[in-house]
Amino acid sequence: MTTPSTVFLLDVDNTLLDNDRFAADLRARLTYEFGHAECDRYWSLYEQLRDTVGYADYLGALQHFRLANDARPGLLVMSAWLLNYPFENLLFPNVLQTIKQLNALGRAAILSDGDIVYQPHKIESAGLYGAVEGHVLIFVHKELSLDAMQARLPASHYVMVDDKPNLLAAMKRTLGDRLSTVFVRQGHYAEKADLSATQPAPDYSIARIGDLPEVAAEIVGRLTTPAA
Repeated sequence: MTTPSTVFLLDVDNTLLDNDRFAADLRARLTYEFGHAECDRYWSLYEQLRDTVGYADYLGALQHFRLANDARPGLLVMSAWLLNYPFENLLFPNVLQTIKQLNALGRAAILSDGDIVYQPHKIESAGLYGAVEGHVLIFVHKELSLDAMQARLPASHYVMVDDKPNLLAAMKRTLGDRLSTVFVRQGHYAEKADLSATQPAPDYSIARIGDLPEVAAEIVGRLTTPAA
């Protein structure tokens, strides 16, 4: 039996790297530069922008934030802070080794949503772009862009790894048996998730991204084993 081509689709924020820690660091820096009230105003603008465009846009929120008073020297400090943030320090344990093992089983790729400037910058800065050999896709809503994903990354089977079970369920409803879903229980979205209300439920659930190679090997083994 011919081994099917398997593509492992990896979310980024709170799946491969600790984005909650980044948000905490950003909040602390905003408070240091501008005070608590202005920090809260930034996050209010961030939430409004996310509701409008459908994705996180930290740089866009800073652009809106500056409109109140663009003479403050702290604005340039924040710009440099965002651009120079050491995202490689946020990688969860064994992420790069995990990606290497996935590439031995099939093809590892990043499927993320976010803005078209800072999200790819984050991926590159963290060392993830090279780890997945440039197989990076970023959409406004990845669960609505599966046709484009399949055109760019053709495969017999896909494995989606994400910290949001509702997103996994939406993708499963579209791709059906051609997709295996893996819920990784990392970050605040995962902590708040109600799996009992998620239909269909994830096919697999893991505590940390470092547990993924074992699950991936099981999936590939199932796909390559002829039915009895």
